[in-house]
Amino acid sequence: MSVAPVSRSASVLSVALALAAVYLVWGSTYLAIRFALEGGYPPLLMAGSRFIVAGGLMYAVLRLRGVPAPTWSQWKTLLAMGILLLGFGNGMVCIAEQSVSSGLAAVAVASAPIWIALFSLMRGDRPGRLEWLGLAVGFAGVLWLNAGSSLTATPAGLVALLIAPLAWAYGSVWSRGRDLPSPFMAAAAQMLAGGVLILLAGLLLGERLQAMPTLKGTLSLAYLTTFGSIIGFTAYVWLLHNVRPTLAGSYAYVNPAIAVLLGAWLASERFQVNDLGAMAVILLAVVAITLGRVKRPVPVAVGERA
Repeated sequence: MSVAPVSRSASVLSVALALAAVYLVWGSTYLAIRFALEGGYPPLLMAGSRFIVAGGLMYAVLRLRGVPAPTWSQWKTLLAMGILLLGFGNGMVCIAEQSVSSGLAAVAVASAPIWIALFSLMRGDRPGRLEWLGLAVGFAGVLWLNAGSSLTATPAGLVALLIAPLAWAYGSVWSRGRDLPSPFMAAAAQMLAGGVLILLAGLLLGERLQAMPTLKGTLSLAYLTTFGSIIGFTAYVWLLHNVRPTLAGSYAYVNPAIAVLLGAWLASERFQVNDLGAMAVILLAVVAITLGRVKRPVPVAVGERA
């Protein structure tokens, strides 16, 4: 009788620690990306090298533990996911943060669940009333963010932050029901394949290290590789297998708030009233869509966040 409370306490503690990792680590990666860029790393070379190292380490450890490697058919799916989720999803965020604040980038990416709901609708997954409301409010917030905020002053950042959540959302919906390896192997292989493609894209576009990166930039890249790509994602996959998808996916409306606070605190980022208003509307929409799916959870795609 004395064992049960300890077990429950351990379970609650594990969930709390995993949520803290996903909330805080993924929320902080936007600022880490900015610091890495300011430290001399080109956006695509930085993102590609991060995913190659993280994916390679995870892949090697999993194979040593006896986890089967993906089949050739699975590699094709993982390659497509790497292009959509990592290449266009994360890569565009890195490109955008050359001219857009880390907090604003996080707010734009927070619209991904809205696009996921839309693409799911196109595949026949009809939303409930609360989800319809979330979609309507969310599109209003996206329009507000892209038309009335400081994004209008950075056309390149605006385009990149439109592409990033769209690619992430489409890749997430497209991957559902496809033949994939175990979740951790899928993550490792996806990062490895996506990282190689992102690195090659950066080289083909002429990205090169112009000088030795700063210590701050290198430490930020190391943080992105270890905490953002390995620890944060491992915690997310664990949550998917131990809590309801709604709770696991709650990072979507927590990360932007963390990113905005960290950007203001550590990087002196400032936001217009329009930025904060659009953020509030988008997050309200994401909450509505998430709650609308509580009674009918859908499979969550395995992908790596910023």
